[in-house]
Amino acid sequence: MSDPRRCILHLDLDAFFAAVEQRDKPSLRGRPVVVGGTGHRGVVSTASYEARVYGARSAMPTAEARRRCPPGTAFLSTRFAAYRTTSTVVMDILRTRSPLVEQVSVDEAYVDLTAGEDPPGWEGEELERWCADLLAEITGATGGLTASVGVATSKMMAKLASEMDKPAGTTVVRPGRELAVLHPLPVRAVPGVGPATAARLRTFGVETVGDLARVSRSDLVAIFGTAHGESLHRLGRAEDDRPVVVEREAKSISVEETFETDVAERALLDGELVRMADRLAGRLEAAATFARTVTVKLRRHDFTTQTRSATLPFATGDGTVVLREARRLLAGVDVSAGVRLLGLGVSGLTDHAQEELLVLEGAVHEELLLPDASSPVETVTEAGPTSTVETRLGGSTGWRTGQDVHHQEHGPGWVWGSGRGRVTVRFEGPRTAPGPVRTFHADDPALAPAEPPDWRTG
Repeated sequence: MSDPRRCILHLDLDAFFAAVEQRDKPSLRGRPVVVGGTGHRGVVSTASYEARVYGARSAMPTAEARRRCPPGTAFLSTRFAAYRTTSTVVMDILRTRSPLVEQVSVDEAYVDLTAGEDPPGWEGEELERWCADLLAEITGATGGLTASVGVATSKMMAKLASEMDKPAGTTVVRPGRELAVLHPLPVRAVPGVGPATAARLRTFGVETVGDLARVSRSDLVAIFGTAHGESLHRLGRAEDDRPVVVEREAKSISVEETFETDVAERALLDGELVRMADRLAGRLEAAATFARTVTVKLRRHDFTTQTRSATLPFATGDGTVVLREARRLLAGVDVSAGVRLLGLGVSGLTDHAQEELLVLEGAVHEELLLPDASSPVETVTEAGPTSTVETRLGGSTGWRTGQDVHHQEHGPGWVWGSGRGRVTVRFEGPRTAPGPVRTFHADDPALAPAEPPDWRTG
């Protein structure tokens, strides 16, 4: 069991990307919003709770989310600058409560409350009141965003607790209650149990964490190897003594896979690269960062290691770009003798992307929000807003749906859609009423990209 003297909080901002979009775009409040890649190969980063009702969820192909969600759902590209600004406000609040704050991603952190000057106690309802005050402060400071928290004696239990009462919930697992809470959960709840591990455990009759706890350490080691087997044995018994640490800024992100038998078939290695590139893109997105250098690592049967790297002329978070470079690097390496380990990593991390130019021969149809009947619509070109418009993909080749802009006459707004030489903008902000929609030539000199609006000012 974990040390009962420890008091660890895990905070997770609810539907974070979508919540920031709804805060900054009042016409989207209460409506389904999906944030992520908007092209035909895009993936959902976050779906608002209104969109989740229809089955939209993170990591789902955007095309599938479009099929599930009703007309009028907003499909928006990501605005990392806006998310980072809000995240910084939240993390600064947490640091006023304890010097030990471990930020896991842009919307998630662990806090060791026992390291604070006046930590709350486990007795009575003190912790619940303390958490309620914290959540109220976060909501007020972020312009209405909510978070869910879990408190327990370990990081694992705190994270599980934070997922039990979303959104805007608080769950406290007091010392001695860990196994009663943990054991009824499905085995996938344990960190490190992915689909493959769960499927293998299922063949031994393991469905819940309680089932896992009844499997001996020796059997788990025999099935999964020493490191993974012992980890599963400890976590199945809520044995987690990992400390909350203030992480240094990451200089690189990488993933590796060790094969049971050496692999020489390029098709199999390519399939592994596809999965790795997708995982790296997810981790880059969670950290709200971008990378310039791609590295492929191979270890052979004799344990000799070979690496190949390439530095891009631009920083990217796009998994397809990472995969393209990884394939090019791997193509220059002889794998005929077999590969024991394959790794893929990115470095040269930065907060800003300079996406490469894409030349698209065709256009992708993108569904947009139709304005409410009460919303004023003014068309300043001969082409007005429609239910669908053509929009181009990629960084600077066109306007991105959801992008912040500023017009010299009409002021700040966001891109509602673009295509056929036109861009449609909705003029509103976090402290305004839902605003009017107007359409301009895409190269209108009065229209320019803008920084995200500040919800704290008028």
